[in-house]
Amino acid sequence: MLDVLRKIVQEVSSARDLNTALSIIVRRVRKAMNTDVCSVYLLDSKQGRYVLMNTLGLNTAAIGHASLAPSEGLVGYVGQREEPLNLDDAPSHSRYRYLPETGEERYHSFLGVPIIHQRHALGVLVVQQKVKRKFDEGEEAFLVTIAAQLAAVLAHAQASGSLRISPAGQREMAFFTGLPAAPGVTIGQAVVIMPPADLDSVPVRDCASIPEEKEFFRAALKAVRDDIRSVGQKLANRVSAQEQALFDAYLQMLDEESLGAEVFRKIEDGHWAQGALAYVVKRHVKYLEKVEDSYLRERAADIRDMGRRVLSYLQAGGEIIREYPDNTLLVGEELSPALLGEVPKEKLAGLISVKGSSNSHLAILARAMGIPTVMGLTDLPYAQLDGQQLILDGYRGQVVTNPDDKLRRQYELFIEEEKALTEALEAEAGLPCITQDGHQLPLMLNTGLAADHARALAYGAEGVGLYRTEVQFMMAERFPSEQEQVALYHQQLSAFAPREVTMRTLDIGGDKPLPYFPIIEDNPCLGWRGIRFSLDHPEVFLSQVRAMLRASIGLNNLRILLPMISSVREVEEARALIRRAWVEIKQGEGLAVKKPKVGAMIEVPAALFQIPALAERVDYLSVGSNDLTQYLLAVDRDNPKVAGLYSGYHPAVLQALTKIARDSHAARLPVSICGELAGDPAGAILLLGMGYQSLSMNLASLPRVKAAIRRVKVSEARELLEKVLGCASTDQVVGHLGVFMNDLGLGWLAGPKTQSPN
Repeated sequence: MLDVLRKIVQEVSSARDLNTALSIIVRRVRKAMNTDVCSVYLLDSKQGRYVLMNTLGLNTAAIGHASLAPSEGLVGYVGQREEPLNLDDAPSHSRYRYLPETGEERYHSFLGVPIIHQRHALGVLVVQQKVKRKFDEGEEAFLVTIAAQLAAVLAHAQASGSLRISPAGQREMAFFTGLPAAPGVTIGQAVVIMPPADLDSVPVRDCASIPEEKEFFRAALKAVRDDIRSVGQKLANRVSAQEQALFDAYLQMLDEESLGAEVFRKIEDGHWAQGALAYVVKRHVKYLEKVEDSYLRERAADIRDMGRRVLSYLQAGGEIIREYPDNTLLVGEELSPALLGEVPKEKLAGLISVKGSSNSHLAILARAMGIPTVMGLTDLPYAQLDGQQLILDGYRGQVVTNPDDKLRRQYELFIEEEKALTEALEAEAGLPCITQDGHQLPLMLNTGLAADHARALAYGAEGVGLYRTEVQFMMAERFPSEQEQVALYHQQLSAFAPREVTMRTLDIGGDKPLPYFPIIEDNPCLGWRGIRFSLDHPEVFLSQVRAMLRASIGLNNLRILLPMISSVREVEEARALIRRAWVEIKQGEGLAVKKPKVGAMIEVPAALFQIPALAERVDYLSVGSNDLTQYLLAVDRDNPKVAGLYSGYHPAVLQALTKIARDSHAARLPVSICGELAGDPAGAILLLGMGYQSLSMNLASLPRVKAAIRRVKVSEARELLEKVLGCASTDQVVGHLGVFMNDLGLGWLAGPKTQSPN
């Protein structure tokens, strides 16, 4: 039965259209279960009825015509209850309704199972027989399994519009939700990027001349390398030197000593260049796609993109020339960073990628360049969108196709308001962050890529609350040397001096592995990451700490932050190594280096209950709200299936954050917070009420948060906090926040107020 199931799913997944898929379902299921009838009813959202879309056994003339409301018949009953219904005499059931056009009066046995995708019933799969009998448990389980497997296929068809029964050629508005990768809202024209060459379609062929074939491949390799260099030069004034390193990584992939060397060896074995390239690229991609490591999986996409580009030259001898309209929205299954340089800066409005996550190179660059981006849109029918007008909402991670006039006007108004708001906020950006009743709340900067120091200081950033040192490690091809780190850290420390700069020690592992030091684990977020890695590799940790200390000489504004702390022993061991590095530089080399403050990150739930003990061993605490939220809720926010469950406004998260602040104050230990919650105006007001002494956030969030803090009193923030701490659900919390922000006239600081897809 398992083989039958696999074959059915494979055939349905490769079907050219919905009707073909439904035909395969009813034919294969009827045969596998040896029944008289198999039918598929799908819920038409416009009509609000279950429509017979395909059948084998009932009258085919009823297809597309026979329908039932959710409150009618056995099919409606199955959809309503969202669970199977197994009857030996269907006509005797109280919910049975006879549809004469189907000719189903001959059948007594009935088994119906719902087709459910993301908690919504899409339809009902039914089998029927003339004889009176209940289908056995194995048959019912088989049909349930088929329906569950088919749900995603049918959801994709529904999203593309092919499930809607509407006049031919009429397109309906549809909402697609993925992962917000870079904030912002824009309306533009889709330019769909299809793979320039298909690596899977290259035939196996021997080459006539190995030297000529190698030279042919070498020329294609050089051409693509020249293209990548050209793209990097186009972006030179738009991204930092560190971000430019992403393109250096592409060039390294194409080096004749790297993937190129493997292709040359295949050619020497007698294969033609196209076949040799396809073999090598697919082998690497197949390996990388199987690993659990999210960073390495993203590199599979990079390698595939490079392979396609080289194959394009081998097949056609040049790159594809595209026209880009104003407000271009690049859309594709796997967009690559190299594409950013091909679109003129003034024309690129946004990025939409079916695959990918907030950890991808594309997302990193998009955030650095301020390009609204949504990724992980698994149901998006991207191939059908070329030339269409789309709405991209980078705050919600949403794309709207065929928007109606009402929704379009709402978003146009929001875009205008956001532009006016940005101008207004920049006008008061240099003012101090002080509440209406005189309480000062320092706002700090989160950074990792090269930051716009001048802009951050103009916005009133009072230092760096989180400098992610791992970014340099992730973009290198080896562990950076101590001197390389000194140069980078000194640049950051001197740019903000005399303001404090908090540098987090290497936080790799989980969603931030190193390409040259892969960590393969079944559950990387609960594995060898953060301080655990650093303590196991003191040679790496000591080198980094020495680099930080050397970089701070004469500036004295360094603070060191230890990530992923779950026990006091980790703090004690780390502090011993930090002291050792300090003594080596101060006494061993005679350099005047000041001993920095050392803090611990609170991002592991275990640390919530160890604050009194930590207070005896660290100088301050910094809460990593993003990871803490993920661990408390057991939600991977980069997983589209569960990302909707992630919220910093979950009552448990707010209770935990309040406890951290109270326990820190009781221990007289300074406490700050970094993460998305601190960068949200409403969240910042709650954190003010909790008593956090500074908030750290991305550059773009500074003006909005400052505007919110300057318009409230501490007493108001505390009253709001007391209300939300009594809430039982995230929805209740968000409701209270919305009322509060509007009552104080702060609603204009929130995201777009547009209709929901539901």
